[in-house]
Amino acid sequence: MIGTTSRKRLSAAERRAGIVEASVDLFSQKGFRGATTRQLASAVGVSEPVLYQHFATKRALYEAILEMQSAELPVRLEQELEGLIRSGDSRAFFTMLARHILDWYCNDPRYARLLVYSALEEHELSDLFYERHVAVFYGWVTRHLKRQMRRGKLKKADPLVAARSFAGMIAHQGMIYAIYRPGDLAGTREQVVKTVVDIFLDGLSI
Repeated sequence: MIGTTSRKRLSAAERRAGIVEASVDLFSQKGFRGATTRQLASAVGVSEPVLYQHFATKRALYEAILEMQSAELPVRLEQELEGLIRSGDSRAFFTMLARHILDWYCNDPRYARLLVYSALEEHELSDLFYERHVAVFYGWVTRHLKRQMRRGKLKKADPLVAARSFAGMIAHQGMIYAIYRPGDLAGTREQVVKTVVDIFLDGLSI
């Protein structure tokens, strides 16, 4: 740990951000059961009491992790997706989503590892992530699919099953990169996105 005399004093906001960043590193490496508050405090360079001053409960820390991750999402993503739902451009809609999902895995694989731990350990962060992100994602996709099916542009199918199928196709590519074979993608990101979108839509298009 670097002594306080050799580093500038951090503001409360900077210290809080440092704790969140260190928690993502630690939890993604050791899981939630394997990581201790002592290890987390040591990684940040503070005492455990100082850690609790910033995050009184573990849930508060988990919510801060999600907030930091959410802040990295493109600001205009929701507006652009809503516009594509109205336009009915399925290829553009699924291409944008596929890029977003693949970027999420490839830009910072720590989150994927952290969420695998949270699911396997039946940790509350998994439920929080599902409520705030996965459920919202399925909402976008099922709305688009239902609209296109009503218009006769896509074959009739269970919208939620179809949405999960698309998510599984592109997410598995990201999981390979983030967890199974780190750094390995079957081509460039654009090639992966195009292939997945082509396979998905060619299976539904009339």
